[in-house]
Amino acid sequence: MASLSCCTPFSGQRTRWVVLEINRAEITPYKSFNKRCMKIRAEVNFVNGEEAKRLIGEEGYTVLDVRDRTQYDRARIKSCYHVPLFVENKDNDLGTIVKRTVHNNFSGLFFGLSFTKLNPDFVKSVREQFSTDSKLLLVCQEGLRSVAAANTLEKEGFQNLSCITSGLQSVKPGTFDSIGSTELENAGKAGLVTIQGKISAVLGTVLICAYLFITFFPDQAEKILQMSPTS
Repeated sequence: MASLSCCTPFSGQRTRWVVLEINRAEITPYKSFNKRCMKIRAEVNFVNGEEAKRLIGEEGYTVLDVRDRTQYDRARIKSCYHVPLFVENKDNDLGTIVKRTVHNNFSGLFFGLSFTKLNPDFVKSVREQFSTDSKLLLVCQEGLRSVAAANTLEKEGFQNLSCITSGLQSVKPGTFDSIGSTELENAGKAGLVTIQGKISAVLGTVLICAYLFITFFPDQAEKILQMSPTS
């Protein structure tokens, strides 16, 4: 629900302006000024996957993907626009080099994510492609970047903004037509986490087989244990 503040003349011996705040059809006196003023503020709309699909199909919303290039390439909604909120940080000052090295050896290794920084041209790039009254559905993988992007654009005057709650990872398979090497909900999975499940499954199978062998063939299991080297 948008809120609107405006100024109206107040009768009396001298002309004054009384600001009226309009919100949810309620009008209340707020504060006096000597000149006319107006303030309009939009609010970000949060939707689930099905509601997002309806916004695109029925209300003409355009998808703006704000994820990094890696996730965007893995899977994306067809016919979407891409303006990353964060870009890879390739700065070579000492502090950045240290932080990038630590990141690549931990988060980068396990999750396959690059060391990034805020995109300094984010607002400029969006403005070059869309007007402030464009209907935009902002999407990211977990829902955090899209909210940050929407708040940034709202401050720049964009009025029709929506985000998918919890991001593309919460969208059911088949909700959107997508392209890429994986499903939209899996585009954030990379690095060692992609094989973690397989490793767990193999270890689980080995342990179950060992348990069954000891249970049904205790004598043979004891002989095998006696053959193992001891310190």
